[in-house]
Amino acid sequence: MELERSGAGTWIPRRGTPPIARAEGCTLYDVEGGEWLDMTASFGVACLGHCDPAVVKAVQDQAAKVMASPIGLYTEARAELLGKLSQILPGDLNHVFLCNSGTEAIEAGIKFARLKNGRRGIVSLKGSFHGRTLGALSVTWNPKIRKPFEPILGDGAFASPGDIDQLNELITEETSIFIAEPVQGEGGVNVLDAEYLQAAERICREKGVVFMLDEIQTGFGRTGTMFAHSEMGLSPDLMAMAKGLGGGFPMGGLAYTPGIHEALSPGVHGSTFGGNPLACAVGSAVIDVLVEEDIPARAAKMGDLLRSKAAAALKDNPKVREIRGKGLMFGVDLREKSAKYLGALTAEHNVIALPAGQTVLRMLPALTVTEDEIDRAVAAIADVLS
Repeated sequence: MELERSGAGTWIPRRGTPPIARAEGCTLYDVEGGEWLDMTASFGVACLGHCDPAVVKAVQDQAAKVMASPIGLYTEARAELLGKLSQILPGDLNHVFLCNSGTEAIEAGIKFARLKNGRRGIVSLKGSFHGRTLGALSVTWNPKIRKPFEPILGDGAFASPGDIDQLNELITEETSIFIAEPVQGEGGVNVLDAEYLQAAERICREKGVVFMLDEIQTGFGRTGTMFAHSEMGLSPDLMAMAKGLGGGFPMGGLAYTPGIHEALSPGVHGSTFGGNPLACAVGSAVIDVLVEEDIPARAAKMGDLLRSKAAAALKDNPKVREIRGKGLMFGVDLREKSAKYLGALTAEHNVIALPAGQTVLRMLPALTVTEDEIDRAVAAIADVLS
């Protein structure tokens, strides 16, 4: 197709799928009238489903008012969003830098940590994924993604999740920041142990290291609570957020404590489009729906349902090593590579899922996914793995 010849060349198009013309909820409609069950919410960003009425209205209303504003001026939309974030952000995360993506939030976090303690060392985890820009790559574990661009930020080290002794050795007085995802998404839907992260925070406090959590994928209800770490007994200095915050509209943010804020000064960081009125209006609309309809609790319930149905359908399948996840982060770990089964889901059932590592079939459906849609997805997985 002409579309494929003129494409970016940095991703693999799904062969044979016509261009998508419109979307609603968990369903995509192509230009030929075909329907596709999207169990990815477009990498988890459409947390309320595609074209949620509240999100659409926010875009339409704000577009008719103001879409861009100088960063030095507060707009009504930005002030409203910051007020709503202050009501849901946990702990002492009282300040927010608004940007356009999760990767940008990670970049800001690394810079802010260096300003805070003047150090350069970075420790993250094996299995981690924090983005593809050079700074974010330095804390992303996957060698296939990272190695072609080395050397990047130096003084980096990767710890094995669960090994507290190793973490204590790697985090030193030269370390600036430790970064972790409460649930590793791209790395295989690995739910980290709360006691391990508590130990990591304690070590950071003892050695003057900034403790940062990446809630880009887990935040805004995805794991069954507004933020995954809030039920793990953790108090990060920095928290990256994105994806669900914009309900499908590009948006990211970095939340941080007064201790980090006092290390900043005008001009140390910035963003042309970060905190633009259009994105802020959407973020406010998303938070309203999440809170008023208690969407995180719904995600917890539907996530339990998805895992229980999958466990029943796949219980005797020798290809399945484990079913895991939290809330509506769902993964099926296979004893072989998942790529051909992901292709079969699309080609044979019009169901779209994601890889996570080489062997995990991952789903990040909208938090509004229905039981019928879950049944269809589970039946499709069972069929292609049969």
